[in-house]
Amino acid sequence: MERMMRQAIVALASGVLFGMGLALSGMTDPVRVRAFLDVTGAWDPTLAFVMWGALLPMGFAWMIVRRRTRPVVAEAFHLPATSPIDARLISGAALFGTGWGLAGLCPGPALAALAIAPGPALVFVLFMMIGFGLFRLLPTAR
Repeated sequence: MERMMRQAIVALASGVLFGMGLALSGMTDPVRVRAFLDVTGAWDPTLAFVMWGALLPMGFAWMIVRRRTRPVVAEAFHLPATSPIDARLISGAALFGTGWGLAGLCPGPALAALAIAPGPALVFVLFMMIGFGLFRLLPTAR
């Protein structure tokens, strides 16, 4: 029970930290995201600095993780297997990118935006959930 409580606390703290970072960086503002994606128009490079700024702490995190034999609050690391680039991956990436460009939100920032601008974010999250449901109806990859 104590381990589950520690895992829940770490998950909650990580989620709050992630959401605060998204909100403070402007990633939850669809107008700013669309301006970042508009490289041929009124491009706003602000989010490029956010993305580049994330590389440094992530690099340190990977250096630390590679030296550990197990995670802090779990018995073992559970890393996903590498899979080849195929039509399913490319079409999924294209759909994701199109949705991100049209809405100015992607799943993480959309969930964080529920606390800041619930109206537009709620519409996005609702349709995101419908998309998740439709995906589950597709045949599985072989």
